[in-house]
Amino acid sequence: MKRPVVALSARQPDRTSLNTSTSSSIDGALSILSAGGTNCGLMKRYWGGGWRVFREESALLRVRRRPWRPARRRPPRIFIGASMFALLRKFALALGCLPLAALTAHAQGNDFPAKPITIIVGYPAGGGPDIGARMLGEKLAARMHQSIIVENRPGVSGMMGASAVARAPADGYTLLFAPNTFLIAPHVLPKSANVNLDVLNDFVPVVAPSKGAMMMVAHPSLGVKNAKELVALLKKQPGIAYATPGSGSPMHIAGELFKKSAGVDMLHVPYKGVAPAIADVLGGHVKITYASIGVVAQHIAAGRLVALGMAEKERSPLMPDLPTLAEQGYPNTATGAWYGVFAPKGTPPAVVEKLNQEFNAVLRQPDTAAKLKQQWEVPLGGSSEDLARMAKAEYDSYGKIVKEFNISAD
Repeated sequence: MKRPVVALSARQPDRTSLNTSTSSSIDGALSILSAGGTNCGLMKRYWGGGWRVFREESALLRVRRRPWRPARRRPPRIFIGASMFALLRKFALALGCLPLAALTAHAQGNDFPAKPITIIVGYPAGGGPDIGARMLGEKLAARMHQSIIVENRPGVSGMMGASAVARAPADGYTLLFAPNTFLIAPHVLPKSANVNLDVLNDFVPVVAPSKGAMMMVAHPSLGVKNAKELVALLKKQPGIAYATPGSGSPMHIAGELFKKSAGVDMLHVPYKGVAPAIADVLGGHVKITYASIGVVAQHIAAGRLVALGMAEKERSPLMPDLPTLAEQGYPNTATGAWYGVFAPKGTPPAVVEKLNQEFNAVLRQPDTAAKLKQQWEVPLGGSSEDLARMAKAEYDSYGKIVKEFNISAD
């Protein structure tokens, strides 16, 4: 369609546009156009755009439409909401803080320790865990040039002390020194104990300082010298009693594993602790028991007890001539006995690494190995990851055993 043009003058117009702010000039021009005429009709038939009114010297008007141009396409705009903007801002800040976080963690490790360290033992003074913690604490204090305080918090199968460490600030200045029974207790303790503790997730493993050995012993009057002879006797006289420090203890679990593996029956007699159980076996009132090697070694040497076999996966270097129960034909009877050091969950990795390095350095000292041997322990050491794997494996294993034999603590 031809673009309409209304021309009231043949002269070329002055291209100066009327000032839109001058309302009188525009009104005057529109009044002339509205007077009628063919040209006005052409204006009415205009299909779009706007109209410009130009002024001429002859006072006649020429009206022409605004030149047509294709619409310009603007690039799409991306609008970021407030929440997205805040997220991007946090991301940028996090990226910027990564070097600072690394430097802070490094500084934490270098400055640690800046004050005394407390090692909590969940058992009474004078026992195996207490002796081990104090000996290692003395060595650590000399290396780290800080005091090491050993604090005993006995109760609820060691869970009182563990709970105290779990609630402590996660700064590496409060540690837990515990035997592996720490991993059995959650499976055997009754609900009435009110132990709201996750032994795997509420702590950070630091190091496993040492391990001992669990063994089966008998009174000489029983007339047996090894596990095979004991099984032969139990086949003839089922129901012979064995003593343990209590229901749900590692010794109780060891006894149930042996009964299943050998296919024999023994009567479990729980006591309130290791000392009374050993005392009754020495007196011949109960003929069999399980105990750590350090508890019974002197009685074996004196002939008051007979060693029947190690309840371990391998022979102990402390008694290399004594075969394991598995070697004698009774597999799946190992329990194990070791100590672990744990820190509260959230302890900085640099601090955990520093503690691990210091413990391992102490364990490599010859006099440390000698003192551990006096306690019938051997140095273990290793990384925090090593202890984490050991703890997870034993926690899962004991959970299955306790469920299978329906074992519970007193």
